[in-house]
Amino acid sequence: MPRMALGLAYDGSFWQGWQTQPGGLTVQDKLEAAMAIFLDHPVATICAGRTDTGVHALEQVVHLDTDVNRRLESWVRGLNALLPASIAIQWARPVSDDFHARFSAQSRSYIYVVRNTRVRSPLMHGRVGWVYHALQLDRMREAAQRLLGKHDFSSFRSSQCQAASPVRTLQEITIVQQGDFYLFRFRANAFLHHMIRNLMGAILYVGQGRQEPAWMDELLAQRDRRKAAPTFSPEGLYLSGVQYPDQFDLPSVDLKQALLTHVGLSWPDTSTD
Repeated sequence: MPRMALGLAYDGSFWQGWQTQPGGLTVQDKLEAAMAIFLDHPVATICAGRTDTGVHALEQVVHLDTDVNRRLESWVRGLNALLPASIAIQWARPVSDDFHARFSAQSRSYIYVVRNTRVRSPLMHGRVGWVYHALQLDRMREAAQRLLGKHDFSSFRSSQCQAASPVRTLQEITIVQQGDFYLFRFRANAFLHHMIRNLMGAILYVGQGRQEPAWMDELLAQRDRRKAAPTFSPEGLYLSGVQYPDQFDLPSVDLKQALLTHVGLSWPDTSTD
């Protein structure tokens, strides 16, 4: 059966995460309901990475199998006409049967946008995270460097995590400051449930001076979620991209700058940072 891959973006503020639930208030539920109308038959989708309640996506990738033939433009415009305003297909591409949105992915990237001010902004609610206490960039960068590489991330996984192994390879954590805003970029082969939000909680503790950067070494060694910082808010967290082998020739729509322009920022050139 022919296979299609889709790239979509969504505002997670309105939804109870990606994965389908009995109440139907998830991104997957809304997408599959629209597809059932568009294709005139039920369809199941597989995503690159499940996102939590309140977490956004600049480019989520899904695949599905169907015998129905539609123009690529129709896949985008037709589905978007059936989706709520907070969810939109960005591109569509036929793929080979060996493509799998989850298992073919080489890495996933997330960005966190955090505003560090004494008073929160209601206009940025849901779009950016907010931290009241002053943050120190150098301390957070030192803490982040200690997390890179292949580790057992048990101290940073949710108690509800269903992953068979807590071992992941964290390939990148980039942290830059622009005025009152801090931009965090995480890239790994895969992430555990709540892993990024738990990493953020710990990094921010260090940035606030509540712990030393070397605390990260202790947390990795202890492998105990109870020893780490509280889970940080999902506000300001975005699935920013999924990387696949070139052989699949998937398009990409970079929405990072559009997002940051909305809050008055620009995506940094970290090559010389």
